[in-house]
Amino acid sequence: MEQSVVSVDVVALRFWSDDAGVSVGIAPRAVAPFAGELALPGVLLGRGERLVGAARRAVHTKLGVPESAIGAVGQLVTFDEPNRDPRGPTLSIAMWAVVGPHEGPAQWIDFDAIPKLAFDHNRIVTASRALLTGLLWKDLPFTQALLGEEFPATRAVATTTSLSGTRPDPANLNRTLATLPGLTRTTERRRVKPTGRPAAVWTFGADSQPKSTAPQRAP
Repeated sequence: MEQSVVSVDVVALRFWSDDAGVSVGIAPRAVAPFAGELALPGVLLGRGERLVGAARRAVHTKLGVPESAIGAVGQLVTFDEPNRDPRGPTLSIAMWAVVGPHEGPAQWIDFDAIPKLAFDHNRIVTASRALLTGLLWKDLPFTQALLGEEFPATRAVATTTSLSGTRPDPANLNRTLATLPGLTRTTERRRVKPTGRPAAVWTFGADSQPKSTAPQRAP
């Protein structure tokens, strides 16, 4: 039986201070197959290489993101369709990574505007989006990486809307935020837009306890 190789494909996420929502990093492939077509950043897992290291390498080499701008990284789901790669059986492990501000050539696209991608990367994005929606406000490393140590409530709404595709009810979202370990609503109110109303500011304290994320297998 032909043995599968393992690729690490990354859903790199950007949510900078001036961004209206979360976006995904894609770039044209430099080599065959699908040379010139847009794709998620991905690499083959090296011998002895850890998944997080491979994910960071993919974001750095394929999206042109400096190592210093790659924040938290985590595992999402495994895709084991034998025919997903025309070169032969390839097991794909999808990872997430949060990218900080930098200058680079990558394209950053909203989840709802993702174009046709190479391989099965559209399926990876779709499955990962649902999983990331489930991680938000539950997995603290992921949530803190996206939102930072403090954020106005309007940013919480924008994050939830970007990932889920649906604008949350503010009252329900506030109740969710109030249940997060170490997250506190401050007395500060911050105006994000010149014409908008000042929003409550939330902050993570030093006692926030990260939760681990269990990898999953694609249906």
